[in-house]
Amino acid sequence: MKTKKYSDYQTESRKTWRLIKVEGALAYPTLGLVNEAGEVAGKVKKIYRDKNGIVSEEDREALKAELGDVLWYFTQICTELGLTLEEVAEANLEKLFSRLERNKLGGEGDNR
Repeated sequence: MKTKKYSDYQTESRKTWRLIKVEGALAYPTLGLVNEAGEVAGKVKKIYRDKNGIVSEEDREALKAELGDVLWYFTQICTELGLTLEEVAEANLEKLFSRLERNKLGGEGDNR
């Protein structure tokens, strides 16, 4: 299946959602997101440890699969919160360009 927009992805991916019985609808996808992000980090670590940081085509495909899982969990969190991927992406760009204009890309704190 080929999606063209984030909204298409958000709608289609929700068809595969199944709420696991946990306290609160955010718990399961949040734990899944952290788990999948850890798998991405583990693969990248091994690329640096074992391959001198050189990403093979096989590594690239494996990372693409894991990043797809990250995207799925992220999308389910957004959906649970009533947010679209577009509005999250737009808000992030606004924040980043504001920081860029104010020379605050580095540093600490969410509200810099």
